[in-house]
Amino acid sequence: MDVYNHGVAFKPDNLETVAYQLDKLESQYSYVRIYWVDLVNVRRCRVVPIHYFKQLLASNRPGVNIAKVGLGLVYLITPPGFPPIGEYLYAPDVSTLRPLPFADGHLGVLGRFEEKTPYQGIDGSTSVQVSLCPRTLLKRIVEDAKRSCNAEFLVGFESEFILLSSTKSVQPSNVHQWSAPAGFLAGSKEATVLEEIGNGMQASGLSLQMIHSEAAPGQYEVVGGPLSPLDAADQLIFTRELIVNVASKHGLHATFAPRPFMTSAGSAAHTHISVHSTNEGQKPLDQMSKYESAFLAGVIEHLPSLPAITLPTPASYKRMADGVWSGGTYVHYGTENREAPIRLTNATSPSSRNFEMRFVDGTAHPHLALAAIIGAGLRGLKEMKPLQLKDCPGPKCAWEMTEEERRALGITKRMPLNIDEARNNLAGDEGMKGVLGEVLIEKYLSANKTLEGALLQDQDEAEQLTRLVEFY
Repeated sequence: MDVYNHGVAFKPDNLETVAYQLDKLESQYSYVRIYWVDLVNVRRCRVVPIHYFKQLLASNRPGVNIAKVGLGLVYLITPPGFPPIGEYLYAPDVSTLRPLPFADGHLGVLGRFEEKTPYQGIDGSTSVQVSLCPRTLLKRIVEDAKRSCNAEFLVGFESEFILLSSTKSVQPSNVHQWSAPAGFLAGSKEATVLEEIGNGMQASGLSLQMIHSEAAPGQYEVVGGPLSPLDAADQLIFTRELIVNVASKHGLHATFAPRPFMTSAGSAAHTHISVHSTNEGQKPLDQMSKYESAFLAGVIEHLPSLPAITLPTPASYKRMADGVWSGGTYVHYGTENREAPIRLTNATSPSSRNFEMRFVDGTAHPHLALAAIIGAGLRGLKEMKPLQLKDCPGPKCAWEMTEEERRALGITKRMPLNIDEARNNLAGDEGMKGVLGEVLIEKYLSANKTLEGALLQDQDEAEQLTRLVEFY
């Protein structure tokens, strides 16, 4: 018996995914919701009759027209660099088509942004790609990793959220303990909501491994299984849409806000990433593989910059603090260490070993967050970058150590402590400009700064919280 490997062994070549065919669904459905997510992580959609959707697909270049300003719009505020001029063609990706269990007769689909008028790319070829399209960016980075390093990744997201009975005076729907069955009391709204979420995920082909009650009032977690990066981000969008709609159906409001209750735990979107390559053979038991180590080194190099994308709101930094199991404020990693921004988990089980990126919350754009993290790791892979930091497995957490103790492990940098610091870090990170593109970073930072102003426009903290939980 192999006592080291534990958990289900997932590999890039043995994933089970569900593909839906439009011609087999059209008799049961009347509408298609064409979804996209803008740069401030707001889900948006257009609803079209299914007969017109089929006409679109049969056209020369299928798609719907979306104003370019829409990628940066915050409420009705247009950030600098987003004039009300120009349109994109948003092309549906039928591989993402799936039923929407919360809306009878409706299907959902994602797509990619394209330029309506082709242009000459840097290699001289004709292109319609849009540099601001997060799905296109993530796909490009994943393909680059496979082509340049023979590296592949599996990604699984945790969705933490809080069910509220009221948003005007923010109140949780119930109070329970961490992983307590009291969160699923028979006959309660919460039990009904969680069961409908679980049933809906399975009915629509969304990966589901687990549901449990979390530590904060009204807080729950839905765990998705490992998928390719693009599929994982796609499914997270549909999972969030399912969660908020099922909650609404039962008179509750689901929020992914980072930390509504400052006396309790916050909500994250912990992102599990495993690194795979046929170049390496069997991964070792007693240490990370060369690919895992180089990937981690790349992520750590850019860790001070990544939170501008993965922790994109002022409220994100109320969760990302020391001593609250959120990942802490020091740049480091640790085996099974939930006070580190990166937790190495299942360290001695090569078949299930992965990195939990704890510096991601539900206000972050899934595709953009993955593009930034995997892109940073890919820089490490391309250089086979040595890992300078030592493991921080405890018993002390980094914030409990003396400066000398931290220095002995190579822990010398802090995470950004607020969104302004995070933006400055990203703006000055030349490596990430190469990963994401200067245009995207410039436009993203403009939209993000506008978002900050919009979320903090109310003078009263209670009103700010209401705005936050209603926005996310």
